[in-house]
Amino acid sequence: MTVTEDARVGGAPPDPLPRATPDGAPLHFDDFYHAHFRGLVVQLRAYTGDPGQAQDLVQEAFCRAFARWDRLAGYDDPLAWIRRVAWNLAHSRWRRLRTAQAFLHRQREVHVAGPNPDRVALDAALALLPPRQRRAVVLHYLADLSVAEIAAQERVAEGTVKSWLHRGRAALAASLRDTEEAPDV
Repeated sequence: MTVTEDARVGGAPPDPLPRATPDGAPLHFDDFYHAHFRGLVVQLRAYTGDPGQAQDLVQEAFCRAFARWDRLAGYDDPLAWIRRVAWNLAHSRWRRLRTAQAFLHRQREVHVAGPNPDRVALDAALALLPPRQRRAVVLHYLADLSVAEIAAQERVAEGTVKSWLHRGRAALAASLRDTEEAPDV
């Protein structure tokens, strides 16, 4: 005796429906649907773990079968076609969900702590420098460019870059010293 999926969940398996009724009339989709819907839902529920999703998948498979019923009714086992479609739909949904979750994970905002007070003071002091001095200081100390590289990039003499750096450092020192001496508000 073979045990079917429906027998394991407590219900008797449906009788296989012939391709035609005893009087020679073709197999009706409604009869086929009512005979096999529940069994397919049980199978897909076990696979997906979600009864609502299982019903949706089986319903979609039957909708696709209905559109082709004239041809499917002539198959030896139209249920096998519907089962395969339902399982393929379940697998496709799982793939789309996995892709969507990966996309959402990449889109997640990363919260970074705000700048510390020293960084805020440095940014404020840099903002007070003239643009050329600020560029020279940033390129030299943050981008690690040499005086010669900065001079080539800015198309000025190396002495000019040295002058910008000297004036920039002096202005930063004065500005940061004033910040340290200012009382906290």
